[in-house]
Amino acid sequence: MAKELEKLLSGDILEEQIDLTLAELCRACKLTAEQVFELVEQGVVEPRGRQPASWRFAGISIQRVRCAQRLQQDLGVNTAGVALVLDLLDELAQMRQRLRRLEG
Repeated sequence: MAKELEKLLSGDILEEQIDLTLAELCRACKLTAEQVFELVEQGVVEPRGRQPASWRFAGISIQRVRCAQRLQQDLGVNTAGVALVLDLLDELAQMRQRLRRLEG
């Protein structure tokens, strides 16, 4: 697991099957737990588990959090706006994927 996590944190792979703890996500994205709590509350990332101590985040959460950070820092988007932008980007990616299937 340590080697997989090292690859994940270096950005080589972002896989759904890799689980990150709250502390690992914080470390990877240089965030405090409180900042992650806000991202969870706004729906930017969705942990598995009921309590923060048992939360597990999919590897793709790193990508979503880093995108959220760029939106906040570069464009001044608040956390609620970040969640909306990420949802719209996800929807756009799905629509593009469907379009490619229909064209192919």
